[in-house]
Amino acid sequence: MHACILCVCLLPKKARRWIRPCGTRVQGIDYLNSDTKMSDPNKTAIRAEKEALNLKLPPIVQPPKDIGVDTPKQSQLLNYRRSKEQQKKINQLVIAGAKKNLDKTLDKRVPSLPEPDFPPTMTSDIKKKGLNYIYMKQCVESSPIVPIQPEWLDNMLMLIPEHLKEGKKREELLGSLINEVSNDFEKSMKRYLVQSVLVKPEVKWLEDEGGPLPESPVGLDYSNPWHSNFVQARSQILSNLHIVHPTMKVLLELGYTTFADMILLDLTGIRAKGPIDCEALRNDLSIQAKKAEEKIMNTWYPKVINLFTRKEALEGIKPEKLDSFYNCVSILMSNQLKDLLRRTVEEFVKLFDPKHQDRLPIFKMELTFDDDRMEFYPTFQDLEDIVLGLVERISETLQNVQTVPSWLSGTSAPVNLDTELPEHVLQWALITLKMAVYQNLEGARAHYDSYVEKYNWLLDGTAAKMVETFQTEDHTFDEYTQFIEKFFSLASEIMLLPQWVHYPMVRLDCEDLKTGLTNKARAFANILLSDIASKHKKENEAICSEFEAIKDHALRVPETTEEMMELISYVEKARTSGIHDLGVRIQESKRQMSYFLDVFLFPQEDLNLNASVLMWPTQINPVFDENDELIENAKLSKENELIAKREKLILEIEKESRRMEEFTEFAELDRMQQVDGWRVFGP
Repeated sequence: MHACILCVCLLPKKARRWIRPCGTRVQGIDYLNSDTKMSDPNKTAIRAEKEALNLKLPPIVQPPKDIGVDTPKQSQLLNYRRSKEQQKKINQLVIAGAKKNLDKTLDKRVPSLPEPDFPPTMTSDIKKKGLNYIYMKQCVESSPIVPIQPEWLDNMLMLIPEHLKEGKKREELLGSLINEVSNDFEKSMKRYLVQSVLVKPEVKWLEDEGGPLPESPVGLDYSNPWHSNFVQARSQILSNLHIVHPTMKVLLELGYTTFADMILLDLTGIRAKGPIDCEALRNDLSIQAKKAEEKIMNTWYPKVINLFTRKEALEGIKPEKLDSFYNCVSILMSNQLKDLLRRTVEEFVKLFDPKHQDRLPIFKMELTFDDDRMEFYPTFQDLEDIVLGLVERISETLQNVQTVPSWLSGTSAPVNLDTELPEHVLQWALITLKMAVYQNLEGARAHYDSYVEKYNWLLDGTAAKMVETFQTEDHTFDEYTQFIEKFFSLASEIMLLPQWVHYPMVRLDCEDLKTGLTNKARAFANILLSDIASKHKKENEAICSEFEAIKDHALRVPETTEEMMELISYVEKARTSGIHDLGVRIQESKRQMSYFLDVFLFPQEDLNLNASVLMWPTQINPVFDENDELIENAKLSKENELIAKREKLILEIEKESRRMEEFTEFAELDRMQQVDGWRVFGP
């Protein structure tokens, strides 16, 4: 209830009259029925307070029918932001406070004294003239000025060289230049208008107007009649200045229509042809120049001759002025042909401009390997000579064009036009082309230098000295293979280099140089391979020799017991340590052989030797078996011989024992004679 009272109190006065008294029914709702009995003891006090306030609630407003429509008021309510309104009020308060502080500060300052108003009698005549001139000048300057003509601006822009119109800020610079020229033109026109309309008084404090206007030419008196002088000057011009002759005008137009958009060479599709030889380009452009010369001599020159065979060609030319007239014709024709040659040379020079790489021709060049030297083919000097020679070929074109009077007279010794290009034009073209060719070949030169820097040690004797020093030293097989592998790796690295390298003006073919350097590296590797292959062969021969020695010794029949015992100990040693050492050597030879099979080509005899080495371990066992049989046979034979000798010895011993017994029987002296007879007849 207190909240409702507080809300009503906050309503504006106009809205309070719509509030109905408590207890009334609004839209079928009985807010506070007087008949309702309340158990609250404060009911009476609350009712008394309501009656005292005499509050009336406003009627319930039905929602409008266009509640969902976006009306201007609704948009305003939706866009309303209290924070913005508060910020706006704060800004207004800050500005109002700042204005008050400013007014207080200004009020504290001492006001400046007003400028004294001099009476009209104190203004001098000079000041009046100056002020009057300034006022009149402002009036004149405010008058409309004709702007600069667009044709004039176009002509000015044509005078700017083409290379100055290039760049990212070209449009901005041109626009700035046009604005500057237009402003200067407008200022000049205003200054001229002021100086031509007004007369500046002699007042020192007036600003400088940029100098006086140009004075009229001195010596011309326009007050006198001038027609007779004009006619006389015109007749002199017509008689001496042949360039204004109608025939000369036709000749000039003919040269302009023929040569204006023409050059002797077609340089547009050279790059599209792809890589070409220097000689092919020279021949192609020489043929083009010759055909262009023939075309000019078959089209333009007959028209010129036909022009001067007409009757009206020499109309108005006096006989004594005829040579002078033809000299003028020759000079005009010569200038036209020189201009054609000059423009052709300039376009040819632009063809090699490093800034326009999209127009450069592409020359075929090779890096060759000959006599242990790396070279270009064609050389840079040959390429430069061919390019410079084309300038000379262009300058030699159209050098046999006869003069008109020489052709008309048909003399045996024809006189030709002077169509030789000036020396300074040729020198400029040659110097510019030299610099352009040098710059365009920098990439190819750098590529050649990279080859020299990396692989020249193969050619200058460094690699040969390294190989010789290595061979004189004592190295193992693995050290040999490591050193050989360096050369093979170098050869593989060279072969993996690109065959063609493309530069703006050169397609460089490196295949011949790659092949030469690869063969050179492999040659050093083959030298080392031959060295260790010979050592490998000697080792195999030594192994085979030892096996042969073992075989021969093992199969030799012993003659005595000492020989047999020595043979048994030899074979036993060969079976244990000897065969083991030879097996280790064979395994090393086999390891080396597996390496050689990948990098070296053995001759047939070496292959047979290698096979023999590998087969000896299996061939030596039958030899040992045969040796065992031989030893057994030798033992058996020796045992039999020993038994036979023993039996013979036993018989001899028995025989001697019987004799000893006989000594006892014939021990008497009377039987000594019988014993002596036995000695005589005994064995």
